[in-house]
Amino acid sequence: MLTPSKNADFYLKVAQRIHQTPQIAANSFIASHVTMVGDIAIGENSSVWYQSVIRGDVNNITIGKGTNIQDGTVIHASSILQGTFIGDYVTVGHQALLHACTIGDKAFIGMKACIMDGATVETGAMVAANALVPPGKTVPSGELWAGSPARKMRDLTDDDYKIIENSAAHYIEIAKTYLNEGIK
Repeated sequence: MLTPSKNADFYLKVAQRIHQTPQIAANSFIASHVTMVGDIAIGENSSVWYQSVIRGDVNNITIGKGTNIQDGTVIHASSILQGTFIGDYVTVGHQALLHACTIGDKAFIGMKACIMDGATVETGAMVAANALVPPGKTVPSGELWAGSPARKMRDLTDDDYKIIENSAAHYIEIAKTYLNEGIK
């Protein structure tokens, strides 16, 4: 159990993190009503959509380039285990929950999926909507995982890879439209 007297350094670090300004690439789109606090870095051509929450208060959060974080997503980290690391050209579907996990490049996280502490979704992997990837699990490249707890359903097809690629490209273009039109 955390107690203020035994964990003064921890609380000092939290206090320092919450005053950090998130580092956001100039050409990334952050919708209005997104809440971000702490040690956060967001790469170029990425987008974070309405009502999402990104809390880098207890550890760092990194979002790569060309990645889209769709509406209502919650991203947090662990003070004990690790930060949350999301690669390039990743799609994170509406209302997903990512906690202290690693998401590889060109991965796809379905709507309302939950990726828990220490889990890894490798490059080019897909997690279905409503799936729960338990702590410490790895979703290997080229596989679709679904269920609660998530397990392998099948290998990805060429059509699945096209969906992943098209989704990232689609959200880059939508975000550019919002930026060009001055919409927040």
